[in-house]
Amino acid sequence: MARSGQLAAAGEECHLTKSERLAAFVERAAWEDLSPAAREALKIRVLDSLGCAFGALQGYPVRLIRENIAEFGGSPLCTLIGGGRTSPDRAAFYNGALIRYLDFNDGYLAKGETCHPSDNIGAVLAASEYSLASGRQFLTALGVAYQVQCALSDVAPVRARGFDHTTQGAFAAPAGVAKALELNAVQIANALGISGTANNALRVTRTGELSHWKGLAYPNTAFDGLRAAFLAMRGITGPREVFEGNKGWCQTVSGDFEIDWSKENLERVTRTIIKKFNAEVHSQSAIEGMIELMREKGFSAREMDRIRIDIFDVAHLIIGGGVEGDKTIVRTKEEADHSLHYMVAVAALDGQVMPAQYESARIAEDDVQSLLRRVTVVPDPAFSKRFPDEHACRLTVTLSDGRTFVKEKSDYEGFHTRPMSWARVEEKFHGLAEDAVDVFRREEIVKAVRRLDAISVKELMELLG
Repeated sequence: MARSGQLAAAGEECHLTKSERLAAFVERAAWEDLSPAAREALKIRVLDSLGCAFGALQGYPVRLIRENIAEFGGSPLCTLIGGGRTSPDRAAFYNGALIRYLDFNDGYLAKGETCHPSDNIGAVLAASEYSLASGRQFLTALGVAYQVQCALSDVAPVRARGFDHTTQGAFAAPAGVAKALELNAVQIANALGISGTANNALRVTRTGELSHWKGLAYPNTAFDGLRAAFLAMRGITGPREVFEGNKGWCQTVSGDFEIDWSKENLERVTRTIIKKFNAEVHSQSAIEGMIELMREKGFSAREMDRIRIDIFDVAHLIIGGGVEGDKTIVRTKEEADHSLHYMVAVAALDGQVMPAQYESARIAEDDVQSLLRRVTVVPDPAFSKRFPDEHACRLTVTLSDGRTFVKEKSDYEGFHTRPMSWARVEEKFHGLAEDAVDVFRREEIVKAVRRLDAISVKELMELLG
């Protein structure tokens, strides 16, 4: 059977390993496979992610990573968002950390898994800049990364087994990078084998006392996925049976699953969701509901005695105090943006949840610390059955004078049932980037992303640097 160039003839495909069938999908993916809706969705998510990146430039762990790059250097082949150049792997890690740090980038909801497919942008950008790719090549490669990560999240969730959602990214990142580098199917399969074997992350990243690693776990996975693709490009081999082999990914990490990659397309990006609020993805409808309820009924946070949130089980488990730690203990930004109690309380007090709501001084203030301890989060089986097609919750606010107000939600602006428009994402981009980039440069970046299928990645990166 062929093991160089094309993996196998069509009649031999049944003999290919799971990773080889995935590699064949990556190799044959093309710009023409992206529908107009998918192309628009990818551009919107690139602009959204760049806004998140510029908004994170002064983040404490981001500055530490920048210090690390400054000390150790790297061949200046790729651009750092905000200025400077370094090697592709370090650019992938740094730019990925910028996109992820605020926890304001997009999401994808599967029944047993949640992921942030835009976490792949830093690595795919670095590979695309290195390979002098066109904007169309970059968007195609990014579409591949989105498809792989979302498809694996659908059929091979790992959270309940104690692994982090970045684990599926160990296949998505090298797939997108390999496509940007125009690797052949054999090289792609090797990259998948290397990365998928080496990058199986523990869920403790997001449980209990949260650390900086919560926002850096996927940038690290993308860094390693890019490195795996470059190694495979030079001829390093990886386990062909990374999925189904003895002690492989299926046996030890995910359980068995099947994806018919011959029937996959590049449309999954259209089911991803954009955050309206700077908050963990499962909190979005509850936050929007709290702000709407207060506006509709005309009461203030000072009048509140207690808040009850009935919500789908995944939100309760991850940010509501279910299995991943006490969410009424909030001391840091990382803990605050994964506490539904904090996010709804600060939304009630401030009328918004943006980066300012995660400043250390704001987190420590008595008003929000007091109110968050009067929030109760309860899983609702009916709402759980409607997830992930809906983002359902019910807010019950009881005031000090005994009055009670109720608000029920099934989605929010940015959910796939109510997609966020280009104009709204452009507004979000300007709001996040205004302190880092002057308005003229911001407008040029917006125009470049809008025309990304007609320019080169190099042209975009010149504006970002």
